[in-house]
Amino acid sequence: MITIHTQNYGLKVILHDEFTLQDFQKLEEALLQTNDLQHLPDLLLDLSALKDFTVDMAFEHLRFLRKHARHFGRTAVVVSDIWIRLGTHVANLLTLYHPKYFNDVDSAEKWLQQSTAKSKSIV
Repeated sequence: MITIHTQNYGLKVILHDEFTLQDFQKLEEALLQTNDLQHLPDLLLDLSALKDFTVDMAFEHLRFLRKHARHFGRTAVVVSDIWIRLGTHVANLLTLYHPKYFNDVDSAEKWLQQSTAKSKSIV
């Protein structure tokens, strides 16, 4: 299951239980819409409640990242499960995607907020 919230930095995405292809398609749509509204939006992926993901979703994830990795800013990933973390690391080795990992949502949001404040002060 997926929950998506629009934030000033981009999107906050919370994944619960199993991440399916249908969930990823919702995420993909939200990411593309956000990219239309904001230059290089950042992303917070909260995987702390994720238990599993489907293989078809994993392949779609790789396809999407290869095509759109340069369309997004920084990515903060919150993950506690060692197997989910390992899976995300392996997927990222196959793309240009380089997220920063966090143990809790507060630290991840703080990092993204600081990044947003810095980029706005540069412009």
